[in-house]
Amino acid sequence: MRRPPTLKTTEIFASVQGEGLRQGEPTIFVRLSGCNRRCAFCDTKKAWRGGREMPVERIVKEVLRLRRGFPASWVCLTGGEPLAQDVRPLLRRLHETGLKVQVETNGTFPPEQGADWITVSPKPPDYDFHPGFPERAREVKLVVCRTLTLDAVRNVRRSFPREIPLILQPQSNAPWSRKKALKILEDAYRTGLSNIRVSVQLHKVYGLR
Repeated sequence: MRRPPTLKTTEIFASVQGEGLRQGEPTIFVRLSGCNRRCAFCDTKKAWRGGREMPVERIVKEVLRLRRGFPASWVCLTGGEPLAQDVRPLLRRLHETGLKVQVETNGTFPPEQGADWITVSPKPPDYDFHPGFPERAREVKLVVCRTLTLDAVRNVRRSFPREIPLILQPQSNAPWSRKKALKILEDAYRTGLSNIRVSVQLHKVYGLR
C-alpha cells in the first residue's frame, strides 16, 4: 500500500500576511521545515531544521480547523524553504477545499506551477534563482540586509518583467535598514529603474505572528 504523502512542518497558524503585495490579508500559514540558504538575517531560524513529519491530510484538517475561526481564503506556504519538499499533494488538496495558495520561496528550486501566487525572494551573496521565476512570480522581494547593494537590486530588477514589482523589505523593520531601503529606492529611480517600492513587515508592527 502506498504511503500517504507527508511534509516536515514547523507550525501552522492564522494571521494576516505581513509582507508583499498581499499585505494585510487574512492568511493561514503553513511553515515547512528545512532551508538550503540559512541567511544570517533570517527571522525564522527555527524552521531551518527539525519539524514534525505531518501527513498532508492532517495539515489540511488543521488549516480547515483554523479557518472556522478565522475567515481566510488564502494559505501561504512558507519556511524555511517550502519548495525543498514536494508540496504538490498539499496544493491539490487545498485547492479542492476552495482555498488559494501563495508560496514564498528563495527561488533556488523550480517554481511550483500549481501555486496561485508566488513570491520569490532571492538571497545573497549571488541573488541567483531558477530561470522559471520571471514567468511565474507575482512579486520579487529583497531583504535590505547589510550587504544589499544597488548593483544587486539593478541585476534582479532587470531579470524580471517590468510589470512585476520589486519590493525592498527592511530587515526586521530595523531603523538602519529602513533608512538604507529609502536610499536604495531613491538611487534606483535616479538611475532609470522602475516598479521598485519599499515596505515593512506589517505583522511585526501589529505584534502578530
